[in-house]
This record gives sequence, C-alpha cells and structure tokens, in this order.
Amino acid sequence: MKTFCGRANPSTGAVDWVEESEEYDYHQEIARSCYADMLHDHDRNEKYYQGIRAAVARVKARGEKVVILDIGTGTGLLSMMAVTAGADFCYAVEVFKPMADAARCIVEKNGFSDKIKIINKHSTDVTVGPDGDMSMKANVLITELFDTELIGEGALPSYEHAHQNLVQDGCEAVPHRATVYAQLVESELLWSWAQLQEVEVEGVRLVPPPAVGHCSGAHSVCDIQLSQVSPHSFTPLSPLCTMFSVDFSKPVSSAPQSHCSQFVAQAGGRAQVVLSWWDIDMDPGGTIVCSMAPSWTYPQPRTAPWRDHWMQSVYFLPVETKVTEGEELSLTVCHDDYSLWYSLQTHSQQSSHSEARPSRPCCTCQAHLVWTRPRFGELNDKLRTESYVSALRSVLREDSVCLGVSDGSLLPVFAHMLGAKKVFSLENSRMPKQVIEQVLEANSMKGGVELLEIRPEQLSSNDLGGEQISVLMGEPYFNTSLLPWHSLFFWYCRTTLAGFLRPNATILPCSATLHMVAVEFQDLWRIRAPCGTCEGFDVTPMDEMVQQSLDFRESREAEPHHLWEYPCRALTQQTAVMTFDFTQCVPKQPIISQGSLPFIRSGRCHGVALWMEYHLTDDITVSAGLIGPISEQGDCEWSRHRKQGVYLFSSAWESSGDARAAVCYSFTFEPSLGDIKMDFSMESQ
Repeated sequence: MKTFCGRANPSTGAVDWVEESEEYDYHQEIARSCYADMLHDHDRNEKYYQGIRAAVARVKARGEKVVILDIGTGTGLLSMMAVTAGADFCYAVEVFKPMADAARCIVEKNGFSDKIKIINKHSTDVTVGPDGDMSMKANVLITELFDTELIGEGALPSYEHAHQNLVQDGCEAVPHRATVYAQLVESELLWSWAQLQEVEVEGVRLVPPPAVGHCSGAHSVCDIQLSQVSPHSFTPLSPLCTMFSVDFSKPVSSAPQSHCSQFVAQAGGRAQVVLSWWDIDMDPGGTIVCSMAPSWTYPQPRTAPWRDHWMQSVYFLPVETKVTEGEELSLTVCHDDYSLWYSLQTHSQQSSHSEARPSRPCCTCQAHLVWTRPRFGELNDKLRTESYVSALRSVLREDSVCLGVSDGSLLPVFAHMLGAKKVFSLENSRMPKQVIEQVLEANSMKGGVELLEIRPEQLSSNDLGGEQISVLMGEPYFNTSLLPWHSLFFWYCRTTLAGFLRPNATILPCSATLHMVAVEFQDLWRIRAPCGTCEGFDVTPMDEMVQQSLDFRESREAEPHHLWEYPCRALTQQTAVMTFDFTQCVPKQPIISQGSLPFIRSGRCHGVALWMEYHLTDDITVSAGLIGPISEQGDCEWSRHRKQGVYLFSSAWESSGDARAAVCYSFTFEPSLGDIKMDFSMESQ
C-alpha cells in the first residue's frame, strides 16, 4: 500500500504530494519524535520516580493492592518505575502503535511482562470488566499527557474520562497537581512578533493598516525556549501570578473555564505580552516539584533543567494597554479543553464589564494568517529593512520597472516609495495579496503596486502592460520554505521570468551563499541521542527503533531549527560552501562543492549548522543565520527570523582544537529537484 506525503519542492515553490511506501509516515513520525528528549530529561524522570514511589507507599499503607493506570506510557518507563516501587499490576495505555510495540519490547527486556499490560488504544476507548482491557479500576493514575501549554494534548478530556470510567474514587495521582503561572510584561522584541510596526522610508512613514493594529491576532500559543530571551528584553509589569491549579486526584472537568488574578502594577508601561509556564507537584504535599520555569528565574541559571518537549508559552494580548505603576489590574486566563488565552482588565474595566468570559482571540485582518510570528519580527527588523531600502535605492532609476517575487513582502511597497516608475508583485494566493492591498490603502498608495495573483510561469506580457522588467527583486521569502535553501525558489522564478527581463536587468539579491559551521550544542543534541539506560531501565529497543527510522531516509537530511533558542559553540570557522549566481539562470548540471574545515576549538562536535546569506548588491548582504562574528570562545548569535538547517551526526566527534582534525563535507545541489544533498565525515592527520 502507498501513501501520499506533502513535501516542499524548492524548484516550484509548492508542496508536492509525493507517493511513498506505507512505511514512510511511520518512519517520519518516529525519526522526528521527541521521545529521546524526554528520556534524557533526568529532572522529569527523577521527579516522576519519586512521586510514584510515594504514591505506591501511600496505597500500600492503606493495606490495598496497588493497581496502576499509566496513560500515555510511551516507552513504558513510568510503569516499570511503578512495578519497581512495589505496584502489583500496571495497565499501560499507548495510542501510537509503533510506540506501544516498542514499550512491549522494553517491558519484556526488563523482565516486567507479567506485571505490565500494554494496551494499544486511546484511553477513552479502554474498557473495564471481566472481558475488558482492564479487569478492575486502578487506584493509582499516572500520566504524561502534557505539552508546553499544559492542556494542548487533550489532558483534560483524558483525565475527565479516566475519573469517570477507569479509576477508583479517591485514587492517587502522579502528578498530583498542576499549576499555571503568568507574568504581564512590556517587550518591544516579543511585541514585534505580533503587530506590524511603523517604518520610515526616505523620510516617509509607512504605517500598518488599522485593521491589523486592531486585530487580536492568531490564537495559537507561541511556544519557545524562554530561557533564551534575555530578561533585559522585557519589563515585568506584574508579579508572577498564580492563575489556576488542577488537582488530578479528583474528577477533572474539560468544560471551558476562566480564572482571574488581581494585582497592583509594579511598573508603568505598555501591557503587551503574557509569559506563562507551569509546574507539577508529584505528591499532595507539594514537596516533589517539576518546574517549567525559565532558567533566569533560578538563583543559578545553569542549574535549570533543559527540555524541549515542555517549553514556555508567550501570549499576545488582544490590545496593547498603557498601565501606570501602582494601578490595580486583573489578568484573566480562559481555557477550553485544549488551549489557553489571556486578557487584561484595568480597575475601571473591571467595574464596568459584565461577567462574560473574554472571547478567544481570532485574526480578523488576515495578516496574522499570512505572516508567522518570526515573519512579523523579520518585517519589523529596522536594520534589515534599511539594508533592503539601501540596496533598492542604489539600483532604482526614474524609469525602473520592478517585479517583486516573495510571499507577502513589503519590498514592492518600498520600491514604489523610492520612486520606481512602475512596480508589479507576484503573490501566490489571494490572502497575502489582500494584506499588501491593505498596507497600500492605509498609506494612500492604492494602485502604487500592481499585485498579480499568478505564478511566475503564468505571467504574460499583457500582465506587465507590455513593459520589460529592469529590477527583479525578492527577499527572498516563501511560505513553503522549510530549510534555508528552499528559498532558492527565487532562482527558479528568475529563470522562468528571463524572457521578461531587460538585457541589463538588475537581480536583487544578485546571489546567495550557503554557509556552514561545525558546532557543539549545549543541549539540542539530546533530541536525537540514544539513551541506552534510563533511570536504571534498559530502553535500547527505543534507541534501535529511532535509529532504524533515521536510517530509512532521515539520516542524510538536515532538519530546520531556530538556533537562537539552542545555544551552541562553533568548533570550526564558518565558511561559504556553495554560491548561487542569480544573475544567471539555474544551470542544467548539478553544483558540487567539497572541502574540509579544521577544528580550531576543543569540544564535542554534534553536527553542523547551515544557513543562507543573500547578497543584495556587491556590498550589502543579509544573513539568515549568523548575525555577528563568532566570539573567541565560539559563541554564536543567530537570526531569530528564519530557521537554520541542522545536520546532527549519529554520534559526537571529539575535537582537541589543534586543527589536526577536520570536518570533511560534500554538497550537491540538484537543479532538477531544487534540493541539496550533503555528507560529512571526520578526517585526522
């Protein structure tokens, strides 16, 4: 049986539906899973183990047999902990079949098959009774159903069903309780991810459309590694507020609810953003706590546990509100069965508003559906904008006819503001076209850019009014791009449009280079590293399953990551390994680049980081990767706007830093595919 999988095609800028074998989806799911990250999370595992021991002891102290229900068992780790702690029997529920199969292997390998039953079902389908999946209801409920937002994986409905159908009244629960915290802040950095800001071009202000400024934005949570957002990047306006708690040992409701926290503003400013995280108490007394708090809340930040499966949440308020120090405020969090949202009320609003629950944010302006949060940040980056404006200024003439090729880009608007005779822009769909139309209208430039909702291959001379293009421009940015080099779609567009270009036409950017550096990751390596033994249990079947899936296809592919969230040290110099000349059409033959980079710093090399740099003109370059020189110690500063490519080695390479060893690389750009194949090896002298 075959299956169809969506895959970005850099040569067409589209998502192609490619026929794959039935194993492909299975291997994709396993290869890109975060199970390794969880198994490497010693703090999480240790706290669960302590909580499980305490819960089992409390039930035994009552003279009862200990029957465990473990929902979302994954590898079976928590069930094995329970049996080791003295549980009489465990029902371990796992809905994902490959994972359930792995759990059976792991449980058998560790000698627990007689006391742990793996049930490959969703917990809401589990039955209890003589002929059921469970012969009796459990008196200890163990779960790991949480995501960064706490409830986003359906924890509340699962708990609700379990208490009604699968566990005894008064059962023990591990974790026992979860508590959600929030802090109101002002942050120019974070707010730039939510709202389009003013920009000045040649002394003229470009203002955002009113509809965008009044829009409450996209509803989905912004989950990030908040530890990597410096406290200098925001001003706390509130204390850390306890928003609500859920007691998992009692019946849980998935019905929509709201909770308020009242406080006095500890500083004046613009209330824009809510930072949020949660912790879980593994025991009723709250003595065993697993916290998701960012590292800068710790007295010693380096002691904070790292995890990627649970991060922190950023929520953007529906409207920016000016508050004064000492003002009485009320922060409200609402949730349904899968998500949270926040709103802020001043003292006057509290007294005048009804008790109606604040509605869930919903984008009404379309901009938040067209532009992702990193894309908002990119459009609001004044230094980046100045680079593009300077480059355009240097190439535009009074008779310039410009064509923009990028999704939802402001470059054509800038070209119009800089005095181009005529500006066209290709938009891949109606929605980005309508957003740019709003920008033009808000700035009294309606008609200043002719927006064409067609693909490059559909363009005709009539669409251009018979004009030939003197400046073809792009950032480039395309919504379908996953990896850095997917933006080479611009090159394919330039090739398709060659017949519409004047003989001396300017291409902006004129070229791009692919860069690489070999790195030691502080923590990111954990997401793919084999675990072997976890808290004393052999989980090698899990390692083998992940490796088989990686070997199926993924092992020779890079993966996209926002590296500003994942600190790393450069162990080599950074170098350009491939150049793409946009002034020429895409070649017919592959481009091949081979070479080596000596290790100049000691450390453990976990892989390489890859990114694109766009050369707008001979002297203006914009980097989508490193945005500053590498420090003497190897510290790297990465662009927040784009994801970089990461190629993780199957095992770390040791570097002494004496340049006697090197990373050897081989890159092949396949013009027919628009993709880059790569291979790496280590060479010692």
